[in-house]
Amino acid sequence: MKPSHLALFIRSLGADGGGAERNWLILAEEFARQGHRVDLVLGKRSGHFADTIPTGVRVVELGVTRPWSLVRAVVTDPVRAGRVAPALFAMPPPWILGAVPRLAGYLARERPDALLSALGYGNVAALWARERAGTDKEVRVVISERNTLSVRAEQASARRWRVMPEIARRWYPRADAILAVSRGVADDLAATLGMPPERIVVTGNPVVTPDLATRAEEPVDHPWLRAGEPPVVLGVGKLRPQKGFDVLIAAFARARAKRPLRLVILGQGPERARLLQQAKRLGVADDVALPGFVGNPFAWMARCGVFVLSSRFEGLPGVLIQALACGCPVVSTDCPSGPSEILGPGAVAPLVPVEDAAALADAVSGALDAPTSDREKRVARASDYRVERVAPRYLDALLAPATSSRNATSRSATAA
Repeated sequence: MKPSHLALFIRSLGADGGGAERNWLILAEEFARQGHRVDLVLGKRSGHFADTIPTGVRVVELGVTRPWSLVRAVVTDPVRAGRVAPALFAMPPPWILGAVPRLAGYLARERPDALLSALGYGNVAALWARERAGTDKEVRVVISERNTLSVRAEQASARRWRVMPEIARRWYPRADAILAVSRGVADDLAATLGMPPERIVVTGNPVVTPDLATRAEEPVDHPWLRAGEPPVVLGVGKLRPQKGFDVLIAAFARARAKRPLRLVILGQGPERARLLQQAKRLGVADDVALPGFVGNPFAWMARCGVFVLSSRFEGLPGVLIQALACGCPVVSTDCPSGPSEILGPGAVAPLVPVEDAAALADAVSGALDAPTSDREKRVARASDYRVERVAPRYLDALLAPATSSRNATSRSATAA
């Protein structure tokens, strides 16, 4: 494949340790390894992964500041800003839209062959910036949707996410290609946008990296993981309502009443104090730990008794796949979307209804009773998400020849 100039745009590098940010770093590294010129374009260089830039990848930091960058974007381009007006009246509005002027400058100056963006308003910023730069014919823009958009909007407390479907209908059709991380996300997005499903490509996520097995073997200095201690139930993710960790704690309390257990939830977020208070109220606080963000969750996955995904909704839960790759027993809610696609449904590991703490507790107990069953099946399923299998799907979208489908839908969106 002829080397190309590729740009990967994302708001930051994981303030809460986000999976999308980690995936962008993985893709950037793989594209550079294949000989492409790769720019990692950031709204701001901050977050847990800010110091883990792969070799051969250039960082372009746009230096977005709040609120002045967003004010500048709106004042200098009021017509296009009108297409995001519902979000601009949210408090706080999506700060990444403030990247538009400098991102447009980057596109006009550097003219990469293609730009890949992610995360809702990041996608909107990429498309707005290309129009502002006047590089529609030179720069291919590919956007990636990583969550079930309609469900996130329905369950969101922040207005900027409740209005996201309306804004996506105005902007997403302008993309040269639209990617989704799972079939469930793709179907939801097609229905939400009112566009043909064939316009959306399912890519998966490159969450199983070559070093995962090595990192899983690294030591963990925690007394709960020593030999002879009770099994650890493990959750990993941002401490936000989406992840359902309140349901996990309730399920843990039920299972803990029948056998010695401990619960560890790796991650950080605004729900921390509430979750700890819940554990105290249920009488299990001494057996619950929330250590915060951990750079290597795989070592925990390899040593836990069971990994639990308790989410209310997802796109494609990478931590569930990584837990499978580590070989540990897993239990998951059958949330929209991703878990049933990964687990098949229930062929690899049990799926339980969302919000059902009793069913989750029973599934956890069942998994602990048979810790080694189906281990090879779990590891084999995770291999479908290895970098070398997934990255080519992104490259195909980025380097595909121009087609008329985007032009037709773009004209329709412009008319709207």
